[in-house]
Amino acid sequence: MAAISLSKMEETAPALVPAYRSAGISLTKHGLDGLRAAVYLVIDYSGSMKPYYKDGSVQALADRVLGLSAHLDDDGRVPVVFFSTDIDAETDIALADHRGRIDRIVAGLGHMGKTSYHLAMDAVIDHHLDSGSTDPALVVFQTDGGPINKLAAERYLCKAARLPLFWQFVGFGDPGSRQFEFLRKLDDLAVPGKRAVDNAGFFHAGRDPRKVSDAELYDRLVGEFPQWLAAARAQGIVRTA
Repeated sequence: MAAISLSKMEETAPALVPAYRSAGISLTKHGLDGLRAAVYLVIDYSGSMKPYYKDGSVQALADRVLGLSAHLDDDGRVPVVFFSTDIDAETDIALADHRGRIDRIVAGLGHMGKTSYHLAMDAVIDHHLDSGSTDPALVVFQTDGGPINKLAAERYLCKAARLPLFWQFVGFGDPGSRQFEFLRKLDDLAVPGKRAVDNAGFFHAGRDPRKVSDAELYDRLVGEFPQWLAAARAQGIVRTA
C-alpha cells in the first residue's frame, strides 16, 4: 500500500496523479510495493545547467520524484539540495506547493558555479543522520557533468556505503560526453574492495530529459534499489523489515 493514497494525491496534487500511478507500477514490478523509504533530490546548479532550468527539465524531474516519494514516504515532502561549487540551497518540495517550486527556489540563489559532488553528498548524509531515521533512503542525484574533485566524491560514496543510502545518479546532456565517465566508474566501484555494498547506480536521461517517459524514468530510478536493499539488509546496514 502506498504511503499516500490516490485520493489524497487527487486532492493535494492532481497534476501529479499520472506520475504517481506510473511510479506505483514500477515499484510493484521491482518488488518494492509497500516499502517505506526516504527520498532525497540533489540538483546540479552549475552554470551549464541553465538551459535545463529554463526549459522546465529540472521542475519536471522534481515533480516526478515527488510522485515516487508519495508511495514511499507519508510526509508529502522531498528534501532538496542544490549544489555547484558550494551548497546553494537546502530546502524541500511539497505536494501541496510543487507547481513552479524550482523557479521560486532558484530566484533566490546566486551565481551558478562549478560541480562539487562531495559537498552535496555531505549535506544529504548530515540530513539523514540528523533525522535519526533508520529507514532506507533513495537519493536521486541529478547532474550534467563530472565533479571538480573526483577523489573526494569517490571517498564520500565509499564511506556512505555503511549508511542506509542508495545514490541513483541521473545524467542530463550529451550521452556521449566524457563528462559522465566518472559516474560510470562510480557505478562499477569494487565490492568489497572499495565499498561495503554497491550503493550507487547511474543512468543517462539524454539531451531532453522531459522526453523520457514516466515508466522508463521510474524503472531506472528504482531498478537497482532492490539489489542494494537486499545486500544492505544482509550486512545490517538496513534493518530487516
